Amino acid sequence: MAELMRLERLSSPARELVEPYLQQMIDLLGENIKSIVIFGSAIGKDFVPRKSNINLLIVCERVGLADLKMVLALVSEGRKRGIVAPLFLTRTHMMTSSDVFPIEFIDMRDFHEVIYGEEVFDFLDIGTENLRLECEEQLKGKLIRLRQAYLEIGTNVKQVESVVIESLTSLIPVFRAMLRLKGREAPLEKAKVLRAVGEEFGLDSEVFSQALEIKLERAKISKEKIEDFFGRYLSEVEKLAMAVDKLQGTPRQLPEEKRDQ
Repeated sequence: MAELMRLERLSSPARELVEPYLQQMIDLLGENIKSIVIFGSAIGKDFVPRKSNINLLIVCERVGLADLKMVLALVSEGRKRGIVAPLFLTRTHMMTSSDVFPIEFIDMRDFHEVIYGEEVFDFLDIGTENLRLECEEQLKGKLIRLRQAYLEIGTNVKQVESVVIESLTSLIPVFRAMLRLKGREAPLEKAKVLRAVGEEFGLDSEVFSQALEIKLERAKISKEKIEDFFGRYLSEVEKLAMAVDKLQGTPRQLPEEKRDQ
């Protein structure tokens, strides 16, 4: 049986889910697996059984279709229990992609546990020169999508909540990255991230906290208040999308003839 490490650092529910799953994964792929990393909320206080996902990075010698086919049924079963389909990467892929996905790699580096094999982030040089650019791409892309969503779904409460939850989930790593660019600590706990980014950028962090409560199924928005809630959420994302231009000192300048329009 493969020796998994540091499982005691996971919450009991996460450990009970992940241990048999990874034992089967190692049995199937054998020496092709060089490292298994668990990252995200499963290693912190934010993990909520039956609600939070378990995120895994599996570093292999090779990742071909035949290798993926071997674990297809296992991954399918794991998804039913909240184990997200793992990220299967090679060391070469990681080394040549950290400049393209700095937000994701920095978040994994800062909040992870290696539970099998070698430490994968020791050999990885994650530069921050592209961090601001990815923040901008993510924020402005989400802003566009939120506006489109309003045109598609209007004020349907369930659909608005779903759109907001989806966007907040993907934006929290971006918020951490923006805090890092400002030289601030980027906490793992989501509530702390939302408070910190609100303080740093002068935002109404209450609307982000409210969205997090909806995500955790601890709050609901009435039909009468859904438009106000969505409008506030949209406004704060827009503020961040504009603030990201200034994170490296000089905001983008408009041509002279456009400035007064």
